[in-house]
Amino acid sequence: MATIEECRAALEKLSDNMQGAEGDVRAAAALDRSVSCHITDLDVTFVGRMTDGRIEVDDTLQGPPRDKAQIRLAMAGDDLVALVGGDLHFAKAWGSGRVRLEANLLDLFRLRKLL
Repeated sequence: MATIEECRAALEKLSDNMQGAEGDVRAAAALDRSVSCHITDLDVTFVGRMTDGRIEVDDTLQGPPRDKAQIRLAMAGDDLVALVGGDLHFAKAWGSGRVRLEANLLDLFRLRKLL
């Protein structure tokens, strides 16, 4: 089971990857939205903001998200680490229910370029 520190490091790596992206991926990463990532097996939620092509984590909370972020992710810690490390394909994980992504329809269309 991934630790809180490993999950935070994975989110940092994802943020670094987004900031270094170009073209359509860079445009998709340029959204300015509130974000939450609930790590289900640790029952911890990282909350923050996607802005300037990065994910800035502002806080780590016990339990599920308290407020409804504009972009909401939920998954096990090992799945987050595997996704960011390239060992798990997002579409397959999302289709099987291992990863949940919730956002408005327009944001989902933009985010698919990141994934």
